[in-house]
Amino acid sequence: MDVAARTAAGKDARRQAPRSSHGAWEPADDRPDPIALLEAQATTRVPELVPIRHGRMALSPFAFFRGAAAIMAADLADTPASGIRVQCCGDAHLSNFGGFASPERELVFDLNDFDETLPGPWEWDVKRLAASVAVAAREQTLARRVRKGIVRGTVRGYREAMRALAERRTLDVWYARVDEHELARHVRTLGGTEALARFERNTAKAKRKDSTRAFAKLTQHVDGRPQIAADPPLIVPLRDLLPPAQAADYETRMARLIAAYRATLPVDRRVLLDRFRFADMAHKVVGVGSVGTRAWILLLLGRDDADPLFLQCKEAQASVLAPYVGPSRFAHQGRRVVEGQRLMQATSDIFLGWIRTTGLDGRERDFYVRQLWDWKVSADVEAMEPEALALYARLCGATLARAHARCGDAVAIGSYLGAGDAADRALAEFAEAYADQNERDHATLLTAIDAGRIEAQTGV
Repeated sequence: MDVAARTAAGKDARRQAPRSSHGAWEPADDRPDPIALLEAQATTRVPELVPIRHGRMALSPFAFFRGAAAIMAADLADTPASGIRVQCCGDAHLSNFGGFASPERELVFDLNDFDETLPGPWEWDVKRLAASVAVAAREQTLARRVRKGIVRGTVRGYREAMRALAERRTLDVWYARVDEHELARHVRTLGGTEALARFERNTAKAKRKDSTRAFAKLTQHVDGRPQIAADPPLIVPLRDLLPPAQAADYETRMARLIAAYRATLPVDRRVLLDRFRFADMAHKVVGVGSVGTRAWILLLLGRDDADPLFLQCKEAQASVLAPYVGPSRFAHQGRRVVEGQRLMQATSDIFLGWIRTTGLDGRERDFYVRQLWDWKVSADVEAMEPEALALYARLCGATLARAHARCGDAVAIGSYLGAGDAADRALAEFAEAYADQNERDHATLLTAIDAGRIEAQTGV
């Protein structure tokens, strides 16, 4: 369709889902028990790590929200949608945005978690982001008026960015990204010199977080050779998980596994990977919602024992969106994550790939692979001052719009949203109502823990 037809289609979609309809949230009479959903997820996870997940989710309503993507996906399935689809992140909350290194060695800001990515309604990502802002603002005990203003600013950031992208050439949209210089400009304009100085300090810190830093922090030398140091239950080397003979046999399989992963990389990255050799591996607990899924870190060495590359192999299960939008067109869940990430991110990790392997329990599982640390930095959302939270949330909104515009119809979405603030106001109402629901669900988790229905391990 031409631009005029796409614009008309966006406006026509308001008949299917009026913008004001997005403000409503009321749990369905047959709403699934949130604890039952967590218990269902636990059945496919490492049993001894599930209590750590529950313990981390119990810490606060925001921590619970981070781990509750499956719960919110079930809720969003019953909400109005315009019928315009994009590649969804599936878990677009505030803490799943951040900085990392581009292949050109520039710090860029983007979405950085795609475990749940799948094509679906663009509204679902925006609603999860908006709700996360409301939940985070409550952690700071901000007044309702202030919270709603920040959420409205977040949605406005999405709406205005989407409408601006709708006016740009196709290649300009594809190449658009937020780099360090663009970030600094935003911070200086909206936050002043003090905010800029803080940003520059954080940027310098992020640039020190790479494989060399991971090598210094995570390894030890034994008999003159580097190996990953144990820190159970968060980091458990393979040698501590299996008898010596079995561990040695598993390590010999790594050549075949790395070769299979290598085949998913572009040719130039294969040449680069070939310059490294496998040295060690360990199981590592990561995140909040991801705790209990299998995640391994691999230590590879290049020209000598002081030239490290750390890769993370993270289990990829079916997206939490799949029951409501259908399964991925990719049979391999690791590939689903990688392909979705490449679609949504302006630039991606050069070692991004996937692998299928049989685990220690004899079951076949899918994984995706990326660098463990590569200038990765995340904002401490719960500690932000209101002005900083507003700035950060609006940036996340605009970044989500750019990700959706790469793979969806920016013209139709921008036309649907319109030049006015009708959608901003409606989604702010939804975010507040869903933050109430999240608090009720968090309280339900605490009750389930106290009653012994589920086990939680805190302080880990």
